[in-house]
Amino acid sequence: MVKHIVMWHLKDNAHGNDLQTNAYLIKDKLEALRGRMPGLIAIEVGIDFSNTLSSANLVLYSEFVDREALNSYQAHPDHQALIPFIGEATRERRVVDYDA
Repeated sequence: MVKHIVMWHLKDNAHGNDLQTNAYLIKDKLEALRGRMPGLIAIEVGIDFSNTLSSANLVLYSEFVDREALNSYQAHPDHQALIPFIGEATRERRVVDYDA
């Protein structure tokens, strides 16, 4: 199994929305991928409530059957379609992929 974790610091404003609105839009868009891609076991998106200097605004936690499934997810057109929206709203992004 492979775990794929992404954390984002979002811009205060993007797409004509404030940070919180974009966080919820990104959450909805990512969670809509559930069940649509082979090898995607689990997907969960959390919005930070602690609002500290060291916290990210948004986190994606996902599990895949193997590295090939993760690669397929990343190349999948439904995932690729989200990248421009998320990218425009993002100030900083961190990723960790690991075998579990």
